[in-house]
Amino acid sequence: MPYLIPPRTPLTPEQVERGFDYLLALQMGGGAAVAGRAEADPGLAFVLLRLAEDIIWPATAVDGEAELSADSFALDEVGCALLSALRDWARDSPTTAVPGIARSIIRFVENVIPDPDDHGDTRATLAAMRDEHLALAHAMHSAPGAHR
Repeated sequence: MPYLIPPRTPLTPEQVERGFDYLLALQMGGGAAVAGRAEADPGLAFVLLRLAEDIIWPATAVDGEAELSADSFALDEVGCALLSALRDWARDSPTTAVPGIARSIIRFVENVIPDPDDHGDTRATLAAMRDEHLALAHAMHSAPGAHR
């Protein structure tokens, strides 16, 4: 059963900043750098889940324009399974899901998403992704008729 991402309201710029601030703090400083944030911000699990969907789904989904192979469909299913597990975790235990979802995103970025500057620096890749997501969020929320 494919993991379908339902139509949804885009993340706000503030949500994008909160999510990437957590990811970057965890990446640079480990668990001590983010201790207590999940308890203080109950919506953080939702934000990280949405970022995971926005990062993982495009990289794993079958591309209808590419040459299809068994590997294409296997990667699609791996992405579906990962996102489904993260969704269940966020729903069932938001506080404990926050560091797990964040670590899953970081590991996915380290191992699957190419570094835009080819330095092998996950922090730089996450920072570039933050900038892209912020620009999109600002564009979506400043457009006429945008959700506020």
